Amino acid sequence: MTTVKDSVHDYIELCPTAEALLDTAAMQRLRYVRQLSTVQLVYPSANHTRFEHSLGVYHLASRAVDQLGLEADLADRLRAAALVHDVGHGPFGHQTEAAIERHLGRHHDEIEWLLADTELGDVLEDRGLDPREIAATVDGRGPLGELVSGTLDVDRMDYLVRDAHHTGVPYGTIDHSRLLYALRVVDGELALEDGTVATAESALIARTLMNATVYRHHVSRIAGAMLDRASERLLVDDVFDPEAFARLTDAELLAAFEDHDPTADFATRIRERDLYKRALWARREAVPEDVVGLEYDRTRTVEREIADAAGVDSSAVIVDSPSEPTSPESRAKILVDGDVRRLEERSALVAGLDACAREVWRLGVYAPEEHLDDVRAAASTILAVETDATR
Repeated sequence: MTTVKDSVHDYIELCPTAEALLDTAAMQRLRYVRQLSTVQLVYPSANHTRFEHSLGVYHLASRAVDQLGLEADLADRLRAAALVHDVGHGPFGHQTEAAIERHLGRHHDEIEWLLADTELGDVLEDRGLDPREIAATVDGRGPLGELVSGTLDVDRMDYLVRDAHHTGVPYGTIDHSRLLYALRVVDGELALEDGTVATAESALIARTLMNATVYRHHVSRIAGAMLDRASERLLVDDVFDPEAFARLTDAELLAAFEDHDPTADFATRIRERDLYKRALWARREAVPEDVVGLEYDRTRTVEREIADAAGVDSSAVIVDSPSEPTSPESRAKILVDGDVRRLEERSALVAGLDACAREVWRLGVYAPEEHLDDVRAAASTILAVETDATR
């Protein structure tokens, strides 16, 4: 059995199926897609990749299926799904996901297309695994699919610890070993055993803190919004077929931006960290309801309205309005006196995490530094928001 040295989990043992999957071009591509995308512009050591993360998720899934004592066929399916769970990600991961969804109508977890009649699918079939069942498991469906994609899955367990390790922040440190040890199967569903409320709480709190300090840092959000606009321009201008775009690496995407005149400035700004700045940065209570979670087409219309009012080119304004914050992990199941309950029913602390997520929510309007005052005034009027951009 081959072993791989990992910076987080030490030695990871690979079964023959995992070795064969890792040797496919689709999995090797993940070496060139950063796990944290534009967060690297904030935390310089956050250079780890989705390939490393995939290995970590596979490792945790292997520990989980062994601890649960699952039958061999189901255990093999869960291990394989854990390893390939991120293979559907486009360049820069989540930062281009919205553009890919707009043009392909497909989320990164929907990978059946990638497993059908491909090298990955051939490897799975050669080892007695059904690619359709693996794809369903990656999407959280099928027997114990929630282990790979659920409320407290091995994906979260790995990325919280790994991202904290590589950024150097302490907030993502969780007791994933205890969480794995506490997993139980009850009526075909995963639940945590009684007495592990505090461990589960720590994981949810860790994600809330990582969201505030790492994942949703304003510099990363600005760079991500710029990537989205530039990606959309490449796709609208038919520089890439959407399927080909979704298979690019990070470096290939930046090179494509550079080679296309309408997106060349974005490429330079991202490479040199000469990003747009915050014209508006508004708390949830300061933002009208109809401005929260704006759909893409409406967002672009508002951007043009602000640009016209500010007297700048429409490409100089980016509106970034996230959807309402939630904490899906609070719906994780836990055993209480033999009955399965939702964690939020058992923990007052967890029940309050949605309020914490709401507290860190911000509406952003971004522009080049030389246009900030004009864009701020126009955006404040059009969006009916009065705020200090530095809050």
